[in-house]
Amino acid sequence: MIHVYLDDSRPCPQGFTLAKDANECITLLQECEVDILSLDHDLGWMSKQTGTDVVIWLIQQRKFPRTIYIHTSSPSACTQMYQMLYAVKPEAMALFDHRIPDDVLLEVARGTYSS
Repeated sequence: MIHVYLDDSRPCPQGFTLAKDANECITLLQECEVDILSLDHDLGWMSKQTGTDVVIWLIQQRKFPRTIYIHTSSPSACTQMYQMLYAVKPEAMALFDHRIPDDVLLEVARGTYSS
């Protein structure tokens, strides 16, 4: 089981696998069991894809990680992604409209995190 961090510019937290674009993120979601997924929205000036494209893929495929954090700095994109996921999320999936808390980041980095 892995933790995935989708972002084109922020440093990847220790214990997470970095996806720099939506395609990389979707590939990881297809090929691995994902525990925590942290989503950015804007993925660079050159990219036409965003974190919303990953959200759409999750919804279409009905393949959800155990926990999703939305760490984008765009309030409107955060609200949109959160609402899209909240409407269809499985009961057991945790969904947060903020960055990963420091205590969770520390546990993941130490290898002591359990969902």
